[in-house]
Order: sequence, then C-alpha cells, then structure tokens
Amino acid sequence: MGVLDEFSLAGRRAVVTGAGKGIGRGIALCLAEAGADVVVSARTAADVDAVAADIAVLGRTGVAVTADVTNADDLARLADTAVAELGGIDLWVNNAGGLPDATPRYLTKTSPEQFAKQIDLNLTAVWAASVAAATRMTDGGSIINISSGSAVGPQLKNGPYGASKAAVNSLTQTLSVELAPNIRVNAVSPGPVPTENFVESTGYTGDRVEMIDKQLRIPLGRLGTDRDIGAAVVFLASPAASWVTGQVLLVNGGR
Repeated sequence: MGVLDEFSLAGRRAVVTGAGKGIGRGIALCLAEAGADVVVSARTAADVDAVAADIAVLGRTGVAVTADVTNADDLARLADTAVAELGGIDLWVNNAGGLPDATPRYLTKTSPEQFAKQIDLNLTAVWAASVAAATRMTDGGSIINISSGSAVGPQLKNGPYGASKAAVNSLTQTLSVELAPNIRVNAVSPGPVPTENFVESTGYTGDRVEMIDKQLRIPLGRLGTDRDIGAAVVFLASPAASWVTGQVLLVNGGR
C-alpha cells in the first residue's frame, strides 16, 4: 500500500450532522470524494436532499435524513438509519452547531435561556451524538468534532459560543481515552470561514482588506473554505491518522 492509499476512505460509512450547507456540506462531499458513503443530516429536507444527490453524482451512496441534533430521539433515529441504510457506522462527524440565532453576546448580557440554547446546540448535542455513534460502531471507528478557534482565549462579545466550543475540546480529549483503543476521537478547529452563520453574525461584506488584514490578521491572506475543513476531516478519518486521537487540529490560516 502506498502512502496515498492510506488517505482513502473506500468502503467507509459516514454520518455528518449539519450537512445541509456550508462547512458540513463541504465535509460530506470531501468524504464522498475519498470513497465513503455518507448519511447527511440537517433540519431542512431540501438542503440534505440536494447534498445527497451531489454525493450520488460522485458515485457514492448519499442518504438524506432530517434531524435536530438537540433532540435525542432524532439523534437515535439518525444513527439507526445509518446502520439500516449503510450496514453500520465507521465515521461520525459532529458538525452541527454555531450561534442559535446568529447573534454574538457578552456573557454578562446573556439570559439563562439563551445560554442554555447555546450549550444544548454546541455541547450537549455533540456529547449525545458521540455516545449514539460509539454504541453503534461495532467494528471500531472514528468520531470527529468540529470545534472553533473561539474555544481558546477570551472571546469578547462571543463568550457563550467560546465556552461551548472550549467544552467540546475537553469532551473530545476525554472521549478519546474512554473509547480507546477501538474508536478514535479528534476535533477540527476551523478559523474564519464565510458560512451563512459567519456572515450573519459578523456583518462580513466581502471586503478582504477590512476583514482579513485589519480585523482577523490571517497570515495566509485569505478566509477558509469548506474544503479546507473537509480535507482535514478526511485526514483524521483515514488510516493515515490511525495513531492520532485526542487531538484538536487547527485549520485557520495561521491565525
């Protein structure tokens, strides 16, 4: 086997949450290009149907499932559907998350209800989905959580989100020990990627100089793309990363 063969996901069966658009869609398509069959999940049927169709064009099996990751019954149904349709689960990507209403907030100006919604979406759902996936990975597998650069350091006006993602990093590291040696657990921490949620929460207008040079100061000189994150997920899911677990991989242009 050559080294490039070790990056293949041929025959692997994957689930990607929040896969209807943006980073999740990019991850799902990258996994399919690497050879995986993929169950794609999000709350909007039209979105996941379109992604499943794109996966089929790539010659892989794409299965669309509408689900809300904050609903335990939906997560169980998603996992069971993956087993029924693909014959099992080898890879689970917890991508669904973000700001529940696309509104950054100061910690001191966040209501208990708003804080709870942030934790439910970005942390509790990741924990519950990881458990659901692990209990169905009968032949071992890989769980990959999508974290954020906001997990590290102070996050002025984005404290609830940063706290929830910091907890995802901790959860990733602990699960990697609890589920070893059969299941690897890692995270990808994206830098700024102009998703719909990013644009809504930051007011980004496409002004490269203002956003990239003055505010974000990204050494590599550009915002990220969904394929930047998808490629990192392919690596962590592949045999090439068979000795990698408990890690948070920063994909952020050097920021």
